[in-house]
Amino acid sequence: MNILDKIIKQKKQEVSKAKRQISLPELKDVALFNRKTFSLKESVKSGSGIITEFKRQSPSKGIINDKADVLEVVKSYQKCGASGISILTDSEFFGGKLEDILKVRNEISIPILRKDFMIDEYQFYEAKANGADVILLIASCLSPTQVQEFTQLSHELGLEVLLEIHTEEELNHCNKNIDSVGINNRNLKDFKVDLQHSVNLKNLLPKEVLAIAESGIYSLEDFKFLKEKGFNGFLMGEYFMRNANPGIAFEEFIKIIKK
Repeated sequence: MNILDKIIKQKKQEVSKAKRQISLPELKDVALFNRKTFSLKESVKSGSGIITEFKRQSPSKGIINDKADVLEVVKSYQKCGASGISILTDSEFFGGKLEDILKVRNEISIPILRKDFMIDEYQFYEAKANGADVILLIASCLSPTQVQEFTQLSHELGLEVLLEIHTEEELNHCNKNIDSVGINNRNLKDFKVDLQHSVNLKNLLPKEVLAIAESGIYSLEDFKFLKEKGFNGFLMGEYFMRNANPGIAFEEFIKIIKK
């Protein structure tokens, strides 16, 4: 059993528990459930294109930054020009929680991506009730039919969809209703990073698709390489979070790329 299989097994248990604690009707009664969401797709197009991420830890890197305050970091990210915020909500493997989104939602005015392993309809209602604008669908966890069904549900709830792929076979998960496609530079099964593989995969996407490079962007050179190859957006977490003050690290990065 690889790490992805372990995560999905754990996620099924978590969702089952969550359903027993809060029902769907109760989620729909939450005030945030009826808020008008922000568009990540439009924000990426009109801004820096950088989706900064709040991530405490990961299975491949262990603890990245468990001292930073989510509200302080996220407000700094917005102030310095982030096009969106990705917040890890998986607890067991990434040290995240849904409450992180809830804590910052009314303090920022840019889109929030709930980054998690979405395998059940219940999680989409959770995302909306806690203030998310976008959800991540990971192709390696889902069938093309599930992606299509979850995309339809997301849009019914006013949520955008970022579909994450890593292999040529996963191109079959794409459909015309997907809002953007993220290409993960890191293989979730063995955590190896290959930027050129991502470029090759991007070149197989229709030109009109908004393409976002995800993970494994460890340097300014990596960022420039991917930008030159035509990526529209960049989801960056560890690059900033490994610093004592992620907000300052992002501010310095923005200054450099604007020169």
